Formats: sequence, C-alpha cells, structure tokens
Amino acid sequence: MNIEGDRLSKIFDKTTDALAASMNFRSLRHNVVSSNIANAETPGYHAKVVDFEDALARAIDLEGLNKEAKLDGDHFALGSGAISRSRADVYDNPVANMTNDQNTVDLEQEMANLQENTIMYKAALQLMNKKIGSMKYAISEGR
Repeated sequence: MNIEGDRLSKIFDKTTDALAASMNFRSLRHNVVSSNIANAETPGYHAKVVDFEDALARAIDLEGLNKEAKLDGDHFALGSGAISRSRADVYDNPVANMTNDQNTVDLEQEMANLQENTIMYKAALQLMNKKIGSMKYAISEGR
C-alpha cells in the first residue's frame, strides 16, 4: 500500500471497520432471509441461515493483539485487519422443521428474522453516520 493509502486507512478506526463489516454481513443476511421467504412454498427447499456474529466478535476482540495477520484453525481472522477479513457462514438451518413437501422455511420466523436484521442494520448505519459526521466536524474545525 502506498503512503496515501496508509494515511487513509488510519482515518478509520476499529469501530468504523466493525460497523462496516456488520453492515455488509447484515446485507448478506437480508438477501438470504429474503430468499428463504421467496421459497416458502417451494417443495424441497431448505432454509438457509447466516452466522457471522461469533466470527465478527472474535475478530473485534483479537484486532491488534497479534501483529501477524493470519487465520487460526477455526478460520477466524486474527491480527491486524482481522475485522475486514471476517467471513460469514451460510448453511442449511439445522433446527428447522420439515413440512410434508420437505420444505424447512418457517415463514413467521423468517419475517421476524428480517425485521430484526433491518433494525440492526439501521442501528449500525446510524452509528456509522455519527462517526462520519464527527469526522466531518473535526475536519471543518467546527465551522
């Protein structure tokens, strides 16, 4: 990375990186849940879930504690830049009940998941806007 890139990357802190990663994961979750809802009547469709909270929390906890950027045995990112390298797992819902047509989508649960995800996305977006607003204020020296 060049000097300008290094300076730019230092503008954003761990909180900003975590919020951005959370928003990306929430967007992925929105797509997966929307797909589940769209396939609620599709025979044989298996509902999917997105799991990223544990990987993101661990990356946030470990960010900066290890100077080398690497992945551990559980594929969790460690070290500098760990947050941006965290990955979500998408897999078939293991606790879903199967209907007579082999479909595992629980429409009520999926609608609740979509609403919860929307609220969490909006909260992260508001926090990101506040962080950027405070940077704008600092740049303009309060004018």
